[in-house]
Amino acid sequence: MAWFGHILYALDEHEWVMLGQLCNVLKILKDATLFFSCSTPNLMMVIPAMDYVDEVFMTGMLDEEWFDPSIHAAIRLAKKTLNKYYSLTDMSDLYYIMMHAKWEADWIKTVAITQQG
Repeated sequence: MAWFGHILYALDEHEWVMLGQLCNVLKILKDATLFFSCSTPNLMMVIPAMDYVDEVFMTGMLDEEWFDPSIHAAIRLAKKTLNKYYSLTDMSDLYYIMMHAKWEADWIKTVAITQQG
């Protein structure tokens, strides 16, 4: 008779779908965590990874037919947290220097290509 108690904890079809959706979302975060855990992350690595996670979350937030409303809510909260940390990079002197150097390198390449053509 005790085995019938397990039926109370069985997932229905909709819950399995939600679980699959949640796994997809969590895989993005797991991949980012493993990426940063394998080496010493620096700003040049962190910003593109944050951009990728942000892009994936934004796509997930826009596709209302694909995700359950509860998964949408979780993505929205995760994106809000990501944006909080992302905005902190704007105040970093190192970020400013890095972005300025990248802009300068891109500008130099553009000038060189223009002069060759």
